[in-house]
Amino acid sequence: MAHQPPEDEICDAVASANWMATAEFVASQVASALLVDMGSTTTDILSIRDGAVRYRGYSDFERLRQEELVYTGAVRTPLMAVAERAPFDGDMVLLAAEHFATMADVYRLLGRLPEHADQWPAADGGAKTPEGSARRIARLLGRDLGDEALDVWRQVAAYFGERQLQKLHLACLRQLSCGPLHGDAPLVGAGVGRFVLQRLAQRLDRPYVDIGDLINSVPGSPASPSAADVAPAVAVAKLAMRLKS
Repeated sequence: MAHQPPEDEICDAVASANWMATAEFVASQVASALLVDMGSTTTDILSIRDGAVRYRGYSDFERLRQEELVYTGAVRTPLMAVAERAPFDGDMVLLAAEHFATMADVYRLLGRLPEHADQWPAADGGAKTPEGSARRIARLLGRDLGDEALDVWRQVAAYFGERQLQKLHLACLRQLSCGPLHGDAPLVGAGVGRFVLQRLAQRLDRPYVDIGDLINSVPGSPASPSAADVAPAVAVAKLAMRLKS
């Protein structure tokens, strides 16, 4: 019989790499998939082939180098980290390199941000409204909210959304180049940024599977959309349950 490490050793190891816990859970449910877990600040990208998690980095440094960890998220990422310029009035305008606005402002203005996803104060401490988000985005361009109609700032926001999506798309293509993944293998989306990942799956021409559906398919799982927002915590619980069974 193979040696079974003590439960506390396994839990400690999992706790130090919550991305692995999520990936191991997905691998137990789907034999082949591209797992993308987009949180408020970062995104994890991992391939699952033949029921096993494939990764080339383990530490943050290694994972950043391999783009298995991408420092871009659906809420807290400053817009100055997404692009240096933005289109405005027919020009590409250089942005102020200040923490004036975040991706939460982008997705709020575009009407895509789930209300529960943004748990942090706005960059200026102001209102979390479309107008407040537009004001913060305008400031990046050295403008004021009232200088243009709201639709103009919404168009600027769409540019930042596109730039972030492009970054994730290219990182996914890099992971897919590391080994064969059947064309029908889905993109499994996790985290509060799942609304972005549905668009990413379309761009990759892959079916989309929400990790919440995988969680809820396991007996004894809470049928709650919020479980998919905190997939690592749920995955750790599932692994612990497997150890006890």
